[in-house]
Amino acid sequence: MIRALYADQNGAANELQPEDFPRVLKEAGGLLWADFEGPAGENEVRILENVFQFHPLAVEDAIQGTHVPKVDDWDEYIYVALQAVRFEQRDGGELITQELDVFLGKNYLVTYHEQAIHAVGRVWEACLRGERHLREGADHLLYRLADEVMTDYMPVVEAMDEVIDQAEDEIFARPRPETLASIFTLKRAVLHLRRIIDPQREVLNKLARDDYAVIDAKAQIYFRDVYDHLVRLHDLSESIRDLVGGALDTYLSVINNRMNDIMKTLTIITTLFMPITFITGFFGMNYFQARQPYTAWTEGNVFTFTLLLMATTPFVMFWWMRRRGWM
Repeated sequence: MIRALYADQNGAANELQPEDFPRVLKEAGGLLWADFEGPAGENEVRILENVFQFHPLAVEDAIQGTHVPKVDDWDEYIYVALQAVRFEQRDGGELITQELDVFLGKNYLVTYHEQAIHAVGRVWEACLRGERHLREGADHLLYRLADEVMTDYMPVVEAMDEVIDQAEDEIFARPRPETLASIFTLKRAVLHLRRIIDPQREVLNKLARDDYAVIDAKAQIYFRDVYDHLVRLHDLSESIRDLVGGALDTYLSVINNRMNDIMKTLTIITTLFMPITFITGFFGMNYFQARQPYTAWTEGNVFTFTLLLMATTPFVMFWWMRRRGWM
């Protein structure tokens, strides 16, 4: 799907068809925003290479997907690859990335993405409601897109923090193997987020400080604002990573404590019944069958004495261990 908005030098915005692109690109003072959504076919590639005169390597990067944020300077235009993110909060959470490829020229902005991106939709609707976004130039429109993409990062970080809180509640209430699996899944999502934020921060730093022919010096100030947001997001991702590591350590500590309690209980049971085992083994021998002269007890007396001894020994052992402070 190809959609396009064009604002002439008077500021009037209209939607265009692809066949109108060659005409409006020759007009001075106007701004064209062409948005390509969905898998690119031969028609889309032809428009990008023949109408906009983009280099085939840049078009190939956009179509195939680099998966790493970057910026390339092609003199008359720049190619920028950004990553939009969203978070599916299930089974520990899954970070889903969507690549947004942007070509920025003096009087045009071309965006390409295989799937619908909420940030692009919001900027598109804002341009339809108010023409001032198109009158401020293509570089300012790129700033709006980058700012909206970065805005979607904060709900992702907040959702990750919520998953950590849920995992910690489960750890202290009733830790299960599923809890550990969700922690590891979230850990992978956090690492994925950090691998995206670091190069994307470098991209915004270049847009804010390097000299590009298609970016005005006044617009660089706005890119610095987006860069500052990414710096804060980087710090937040570090905090989330520490929280995930802390949750993992807490889980292991709770499991070890439970195992220690179980072993303590089993040890106490074994200790209490160990004297009984000795007594049953000792009096179970054919000791009184020999009728030694010094043995005056009958088998019934021995049986009664053995039962009393077996009944009282665990209580005596229990009292002794409590007195020693072992329980």
